[in-house]
Amino acid sequence: MTTVFEPYELGRTPLKNRVAMAPMTRSRATAPHGTATELMATYYAQRAEAGLIISEGIQPSVVGQGYTNTPGLHSADQVKSWKPVTAAVHEAGGVIYAQLMHTGRVGHPSLLPEGLHPVGPSAVTAAGQVYTYEGMQAFVEPRELSEDEIIQTISDFADAARNAIDAGFDGVEIHGANGYLIHQFLAPNSNIRTDSWGGSVERRIRFAVEVASAVAEAIGADRVGFRISPGATFNDIQDDADLEATYGALVAELAPLGLAYLHIMESAGRELTNTLRAAWPSTLVLNPNTAPEPTGPEALVLIEDGTTDLVSFGALFLANPDLPARLAAGGPFNTPDRSSFYGGDAAGYLDYPTLDELALLTDAKANA
Repeated sequence: MTTVFEPYELGRTPLKNRVAMAPMTRSRATAPHGTATELMATYYAQRAEAGLIISEGIQPSVVGQGYTNTPGLHSADQVKSWKPVTAAVHEAGGVIYAQLMHTGRVGHPSLLPEGLHPVGPSAVTAAGQVYTYEGMQAFVEPRELSEDEIIQTISDFADAARNAIDAGFDGVEIHGANGYLIHQFLAPNSNIRTDSWGGSVERRIRFAVEVASAVAEAIGADRVGFRISPGATFNDIQDDADLEATYGALVAELAPLGLAYLHIMESAGRELTNTLRAAWPSTLVLNPNTAPEPTGPEALVLIEDGTTDLVSFGALFLANPDLPARLAAGGPFNTPDRSSFYGGDAAGYLDYPTLDELALLTDAKANA
């Protein structure tokens, strides 16, 4: 029987186990430069016992930023700033992929340099608000990308992927989920174009496929993952009612590229997950739907029964830097503190204790 603690070959990279750290925005990068910090190096190195770390979302271009204090991979300074992070992870025996995330219409002009404005496949405003340096503000109507700008955005993803490898990352994950730019092209409520980038399923998946193709050509397909969230409604996104038609077509186009993995954030149920797994020729990474609770140790059976190859853990990994050891021991698990998820300093970021640290604290109290 396959278990989560067995080694695994992911593309060209050997993993020590099948536990993945899911990508989680933490908003600890510098502003306005979007460079990685020493705190971030410590944070990721603490979690290097994961078979695979997938970083927080990293913008591939200036206009791709949608939140405060998020990092980029589009400038020389940003590339340089990530090198100590990836080196720290590697020194601790870990593997780390950079998640490339263009937020598209999700964001606000105040988060961007003067003269820039959030963009999207169409000029359709998302319902809701976003946190800015001035507090919560309503989403604005995005500027529709021109044909030339779409081609440039695809190139931006490829350039950011090259930068990720230069910065020491082992590969990249393309963020096609959660209502961000690639998902906006997939969804008919945010993509109302009538040209070759919108309308039919075949046209709405085109941007996703071309981004994946360009990134695979830039750094090698076996260093590229792709994340989807069929049926998720984050950021006012509404997929087609026929999820199998849309995502089946997308997976069918991505499959021949030879990507390292497909990462499913499960929102629509296990039946669709099983259908997409059957159609996917390589590694599947699954972030199972366990809402409202964080994904926990009960998800390990999904590897044992063959539902997936790797399981990704989000909030539980945030709060438990030594999560693989805790899963092996059956717990106990630290409780995530939601108040410190986004922004701030080391509090709620670097100070979650490991099992060994808890044992030392217990011994110290016993001997006091």
